[in-house]
Amino acid sequence: MKNKYYSIKNNFLAIEEEYSNYKESGIVILPAPYEQTTSYGKGTAKGPEAILNASHYVEFFDEELDRELCFEEGNGICSLLPIDFKKKKGWKALDVIYKRVKELIDDSKFVVTLGGEHSISTAPIKAHFDSFEDLTILHFDAHSDLRDEYEGSKFSHASFASRVAEFTTDITQVGIRAQCKAEYDFIKEKKINTFFAFEIKNGDHGIYWQKKVLDTLNKNVYITFDVDYFDPSIMPSTGTPEPNGFLWDETMKLLKMVGSRRNVVGFDVVELAPRKNFPYPDFLTAKLVYKMLNYFRK
Repeated sequence: MKNKYYSIKNNFLAIEEEYSNYKESGIVILPAPYEQTTSYGKGTAKGPEAILNASHYVEFFDEELDRELCFEEGNGICSLLPIDFKKKKGWKALDVIYKRVKELIDDSKFVVTLGGEHSISTAPIKAHFDSFEDLTILHFDAHSDLRDEYEGSKFSHASFASRVAEFTTDITQVGIRAQCKAEYDFIKEKKINTFFAFEIKNGDHGIYWQKKVLDTLNKNVYITFDVDYFDPSIMPSTGTPEPNGFLWDETMKLLKMVGSRRNVVGFDVVELAPRKNFPYPDFLTAKLVYKMLNYFRK
Protein backbone atom coordinates (compact mmCIF):
# COMPACT_ATOMS: atom_id res chain seq x y z
CA MET A 1 0.00 0.00 0.00
CA LYS A 2 3.01 2.26 0.54
CA ASN A 3 3.48 2.77 -3.19
CA LYS A 4 -0.06 3.75 -4.07
CA TYR A 5 -0.12 5.77 -7.25
CA TYR A 6 -2.37 7.91 -9.40
CA SER A 7 -4.43 6.50 -12.25
CA ILE A 8 -4.54 7.92 -15.76
CA LYS A 9 -6.99 10.58 -14.60
CA ASN A 10 -4.41 12.34 -12.40
CA ASN A 11 -0.95 10.95 -13.18
CA PHE A 12 1.95 12.59 -15.02
CA LEU A 13 1.19 12.76 -18.76
CA ALA A 14 -2.14 10.92 -18.30
CA ILE A 15 -0.67 7.57 -19.34
CA GLU A 16 -2.26 4.15 -19.06
CA GLU A 17 -1.68 1.69 -16.23
CA GLU A 18 0.55 -0.41 -18.48
CA TYR A 19 3.10 2.43 -18.55
CA SER A 20 2.46 4.00 -15.15
CA ASN A 21 2.23 1.17 -12.60
CA TYR A 22 4.84 1.13 -9.86
CA LYS A 23 6.30 -2.31 -10.46
CA GLU A 24 7.22 -1.81 -14.11
CA SER A 25 8.09 1.89 -14.08
CA GLY A 26 11.73 2.94 -13.88
CA ILE A 27 10.77 6.52 -13.04
CA VAL A 28 8.66 7.72 -10.12
CA ILE A 29 7.16 11.16 -9.60
CA LEU A 30 6.94 12.00 -5.89
CA PRO A 31 4.78 15.04 -5.02
CA ALA A 32 5.90 16.85 -1.86
CA PRO A 33 3.32 19.65 -1.39
CA TYR A 34 5.11 21.22 1.57
CA GLU A 35 4.84 24.95 2.29
CA GLN A 36 5.74 26.49 5.63
CA THR A 37 8.30 29.26 5.12
CA THR A 38 7.38 31.12 1.92
CA SER A 39 8.13 34.77 2.57
CA TYR A 40 6.64 36.70 -0.34
CA GLY A 41 4.31 35.04 -2.84
CA LYS A 42 2.42 32.00 -1.56
CA GLY A 43 0.96 28.89 -3.16
CA THR A 44 3.84 26.46 -3.67
CA ALA A 45 1.88 23.69 -1.93
CA LYS A 46 -0.36 23.65 -4.99
CA GLY A 47 2.61 23.29 -7.35
CA PRO A 48 2.80 19.49 -7.64
CA GLU A 49 -0.88 19.09 -8.50
CA ALA A 50 -0.68 21.90 -11.05
CA ILE A 51 2.31 20.25 -12.73
CA LEU A 52 0.53 16.90 -12.93
CA ASN A 53 -2.62 18.50 -14.33
CA ALA A 54 -0.72 20.55 -16.92
CA SER A 55 1.29 17.50 -18.00
CA HIS A 56 -1.85 16.01 -19.55
CA TYR A 57 -1.32 18.44 -22.44
CA VAL A 58 2.38 17.74 -22.96
CA GLU A 59 3.02 15.62 -26.06
CA PHE A 60 4.49 12.16 -25.51
CA PHE A 61 6.77 12.48 -28.53
CA ASP A 62 10.00 14.51 -28.38
CA GLU A 63 10.94 15.44 -31.94
CA GLU A 64 14.42 16.65 -30.91
CA LEU A 65 15.34 13.21 -29.57
CA ASP A 66 12.98 11.13 -31.72
CA ARG A 67 11.55 9.18 -28.81
CA GLU A 68 8.43 8.55 -26.76
CA LEU A 69 10.17 8.06 -23.46
CA CYS A 70 7.13 7.17 -21.38
CA PHE A 71 6.37 4.11 -23.55
CA GLU A 72 9.92 2.72 -23.59
CA GLU A 73 10.67 -0.41 -21.63
CA GLY A 74 12.16 0.54 -18.28
CA ASN A 75 11.13 4.17 -18.61
CA GLY A 76 7.51 4.01 -17.53
CA ILE A 77 6.51 6.87 -15.24
CA CYS A 78 4.64 6.14 -12.02
CA SER A 79 3.07 9.11 -10.21
CA LEU A 80 2.90 8.34 -6.50
CA LEU A 81 0.27 9.88 -4.26
CA PRO A 82 1.51 13.02 -2.44
CA ILE A 83 3.44 12.74 0.79
CA ASP A 84 1.22 13.27 3.82
CA PHE A 85 3.28 15.30 6.28
CA LYS A 86 0.73 14.93 9.11
CA LYS A 87 1.47 18.49 10.28
CA LYS A 88 5.21 17.78 10.58
CA LYS A 89 7.44 20.80 9.99
CA GLY A 90 11.12 21.60 9.65
CA TRP A 91 13.56 18.70 10.04
CA LYS A 92 10.73 16.29 10.87
CA ALA A 93 9.11 16.98 7.49
CA LEU A 94 12.49 16.63 5.76
CA ASP A 95 13.02 13.30 7.47
CA VAL A 96 9.73 12.02 6.02
CA ILE A 97 10.87 13.01 2.52
CA TYR A 98 14.37 11.59 3.03
CA LYS A 99 13.12 8.17 4.10
CA ARG A 100 10.62 8.03 1.25
CA VAL A 101 13.14 9.00 -1.42
CA LYS A 102 15.80 6.64 -0.01
CA GLU A 103 13.35 3.73 -0.16
CA LEU A 104 12.62 4.51 -3.79
CA ILE A 105 16.30 4.76 -4.71
CA ASP A 106 16.95 1.46 -2.95
CA ASP A 107 14.15 0.00 -5.08
CA SER A 108 16.11 1.07 -8.19
CA LYS A 109 13.76 3.91 -9.13
CA PHE A 110 14.77 7.21 -10.74
CA VAL A 111 13.11 9.72 -8.42
CA VAL A 112 11.65 13.09 -9.45
CA THR A 113 10.47 15.08 -6.43
CA LEU A 114 7.97 17.87 -7.04
CA GLY A 115 7.69 20.73 -4.54
CA GLY A 116 6.47 22.64 -2.74
CA GLU A 117 8.89 25.22 -1.46
CA HIS A 118 12.64 24.84 -1.94
CA SER A 119 13.27 23.78 1.66
CA ILE A 120 12.13 20.26 0.67
CA SER A 121 15.14 19.76 -1.60
CA THR A 122 17.62 19.13 1.22
CA ALA A 123 15.99 15.75 1.82
CA PRO A 124 16.13 14.20 -1.69
CA ILE A 125 19.61 15.65 -2.13
CA LYS A 126 20.79 13.91 1.07
CA ALA A 127 19.08 10.65 0.02
CA HIS A 128 20.94 10.70 -3.30
CA PHE A 129 24.20 11.81 -1.65
CA ASP A 130 23.97 8.77 0.61
CA SER A 131 23.32 6.51 -2.38
CA PHE A 132 25.75 7.66 -5.09
CA GLU A 133 29.47 8.31 -4.94
CA ASP A 134 31.19 11.25 -6.60
CA LEU A 135 28.01 13.38 -6.59
CA THR A 136 27.74 17.04 -7.60
CA ILE A 137 24.63 19.07 -6.78
CA LEU A 138 23.63 21.24 -9.75
CA HIS A 139 21.43 24.05 -8.45
CA PHE A 140 19.34 26.23 -10.80
CA ASP A 141 17.98 29.29 -9.02
CA ALA A 142 17.70 33.06 -8.89
CA HIS A 143 18.78 32.88 -5.23
CA SER A 144 21.77 31.17 -3.66
CA ASP A 145 19.64 30.00 -0.66
CA LEU A 146 22.74 29.91 1.54
CA ARG A 147 21.50 31.89 4.54
CA ASP A 148 22.19 30.04 7.75
CA GLU A 149 18.62 30.86 8.75
CA TYR A 150 15.85 33.13 7.54
CA GLU A 151 12.97 34.61 9.52
CA GLY A 152 13.96 32.46 12.49
CA SER A 153 14.12 29.13 10.67
CA LYS A 154 17.14 27.06 9.69
CA PHE A 155 14.79 25.08 7.46
CA SER A 156 13.61 28.02 5.37
CA HIS A 157 13.34 27.96 1.60
CA ALA A 158 16.14 30.55 1.75
CA SER A 159 18.40 28.18 3.71
CA PHE A 160 18.12 24.82 1.99
CA ALA A 161 21.54 25.07 0.29
CA SER A 162 23.13 26.01 3.61
CA ARG A 163 21.79 22.74 5.07
CA VAL A 164 23.15 20.87 2.04
CA ALA A 165 26.56 22.50 2.54
CA GLU A 166 26.71 20.90 5.98
CA PHE A 167 27.34 17.53 4.31
CA THR A 168 28.77 18.54 0.90
CA THR A 169 30.08 21.67 -0.73
CA ASP A 170 30.34 19.97 -4.10
CA ILE A 171 27.69 22.36 -5.42
CA THR A 172 27.41 24.23 -8.70
CA GLN A 173 24.89 27.07 -8.82
CA VAL A 174 23.56 28.61 -12.02
CA GLY A 175 21.53 31.79 -12.52
CA ILE A 176 22.08 33.42 -9.12
CA ARG A 177 21.08 37.09 -9.05
CA ALA A 178 19.76 37.79 -5.54
CA GLN A 179 21.48 37.14 -2.21
CA CYS A 180 22.74 38.80 0.95
CA LYS A 181 26.41 39.59 1.53
CA ALA A 182 26.79 36.72 4.01
CA GLU A 183 25.77 34.28 1.26
CA TYR A 184 28.21 35.87 -1.18
CA ASP A 185 31.01 35.58 1.38
CA PHE A 186 30.04 31.94 2.09
CA ILE A 187 30.36 31.12 -1.62
CA LYS A 188 33.87 32.56 -1.69
CA GLU A 189 34.91 30.91 1.57
CA LYS A 190 33.65 27.43 0.65
CA LYS A 191 34.63 27.77 -3.01
CA ILE A 192 31.16 26.88 -4.25
CA ASN A 193 31.01 27.04 -8.04
CA THR A 194 28.54 29.85 -8.70
CA PHE A 195 27.64 31.17 -12.14
CA PHE A 196 26.06 34.53 -11.43
CA ALA A 197 23.49 35.78 -13.92
CA PHE A 198 25.33 39.04 -14.51
CA GLU A 199 28.54 37.17 -15.38
CA ILE A 200 26.81 34.88 -17.85
CA LYS A 201 24.95 37.72 -19.50
CA ASN A 202 28.02 39.96 -19.64
CA GLY A 203 29.90 37.21 -21.46
CA ASP A 204 32.42 36.66 -18.66
CA HIS A 205 32.21 32.88 -19.26
CA GLY A 206 32.19 33.21 -23.04
CA ILE A 207 29.57 32.21 -25.58
CA TYR A 208 29.73 28.56 -24.52
CA TRP A 209 29.14 29.19 -20.82
CA GLN A 210 27.24 25.90 -20.57
CA LYS A 211 30.53 24.04 -21.15
CA LYS A 212 32.08 25.94 -18.25
CA VAL A 213 29.25 24.74 -16.02
CA LEU A 214 29.69 21.16 -17.24
CA ASP A 215 33.39 21.23 -16.38
CA THR A 216 32.57 21.74 -12.69
CA LEU A 217 30.47 18.56 -12.45
CA ASN A 218 31.53 15.12 -11.29
CA LYS A 219 30.41 11.91 -12.98
CA ASN A 220 27.17 11.69 -10.99
CA VAL A 221 24.89 14.71 -10.77
CA TYR A 222 21.73 15.55 -8.83
CA ILE A 223 19.74 18.56 -10.04
CA THR A 224 17.59 20.84 -7.92
CA PHE A 225 15.64 23.28 -10.07
CA ASP A 226 13.85 26.31 -8.63
CA VAL A 227 11.62 27.69 -11.38
CA ASP A 228 12.45 31.27 -10.39
CA TYR A 229 15.73 30.61 -12.24
CA PHE A 230 13.69 31.46 -15.34
CA ASP A 231 13.00 35.06 -16.26
CA PRO A 232 9.66 36.36 -14.90
CA SER A 233 8.59 37.03 -18.50
CA ILE A 234 8.14 33.27 -18.91
CA MET A 235 7.82 32.25 -15.24
CA PRO A 236 5.77 34.76 -13.25
CA SER A 237 4.11 32.07 -11.11
CA THR A 238 6.70 31.80 -8.37
CA GLY A 239 7.12 33.26 -4.92
CA THR A 240 10.05 35.60 -5.54
CA PRO A 241 10.45 36.41 -9.24
CA GLU A 242 13.72 38.17 -10.07
CA PRO A 243 14.47 40.14 -13.27
CA ASN A 244 17.37 39.25 -15.57
CA GLY A 245 16.58 35.54 -15.58
CA PHE A 246 17.00 32.85 -18.20
CA LEU A 247 14.99 31.58 -21.14
CA TRP A 248 14.11 28.13 -22.46
CA ASP A 249 16.63 27.45 -25.24
CA GLU A 250 19.79 28.36 -23.35
CA THR A 251 18.59 26.26 -20.42
CA MET A 252 17.78 23.23 -22.57
CA LYS A 253 21.23 23.45 -24.14
CA LEU A 254 22.83 23.07 -20.72
CA LEU A 255 20.47 20.32 -19.54
CA LYS A 256 21.02 18.34 -22.74
CA MET A 257 24.78 18.68 -22.36
CA VAL A 258 24.66 17.49 -18.76
CA GLY A 259 22.44 14.55 -19.69
CA SER A 260 24.70 13.41 -22.51
CA ARG A 261 28.03 13.78 -20.69
CA ARG A 262 27.20 13.06 -17.06
CA ASN A 263 25.03 10.59 -15.15
CA VAL A 264 22.05 12.43 -13.68
CA VAL A 265 20.78 10.27 -10.82
CA GLY A 266 17.65 12.25 -9.88
CA PHE A 267 16.17 15.72 -9.67
CA ASP A 268 13.59 17.93 -8.07
CA VAL A 269 11.57 20.87 -9.39
CA VAL A 270 10.24 23.37 -6.87
CA GLU A 271 8.68 26.78 -6.19
CA LEU A 272 5.89 26.80 -8.78
CA ALA A 273 3.05 28.84 -7.26
CA PRO A 274 0.19 28.39 -9.76
CA ARG A 275 -2.15 31.26 -10.50
CA LYS A 276 -5.82 30.85 -11.29
CA ASN A 277 -6.72 31.21 -14.99
CA PHE A 278 -3.04 31.50 -15.94
CA PRO A 279 -1.92 28.01 -17.00
CA TYR A 280 1.18 28.73 -19.08
CA PRO A 281 3.76 28.58 -16.24
CA ASP A 282 2.22 25.30 -15.06
CA PHE A 283 2.58 23.87 -18.55
CA LEU A 284 6.15 25.15 -18.89
CA THR A 285 7.08 23.39 -15.65
CA ALA A 286 5.43 20.13 -16.72
CA LYS A 287 7.25 20.35 -20.07
CA LEU A 288 10.50 21.02 -18.19
CA VAL A 289 10.08 17.86 -16.12
CA TYR A 290 9.44 15.70 -19.19
CA LYS A 291 12.24 17.34 -21.17
CA MET A 292 14.68 16.67 -18.35
CA LEU A 293 13.61 13.03 -18.26
CA ASN A 294 14.14 12.77 -22.02
CA TYR A 295 17.64 14.22 -21.68
CA PHE A 296 18.66 12.18 -18.64
CA ARG A 297 17.19 8.72 -19.17
CA LYS A 298 19.03 6.39 -21.51
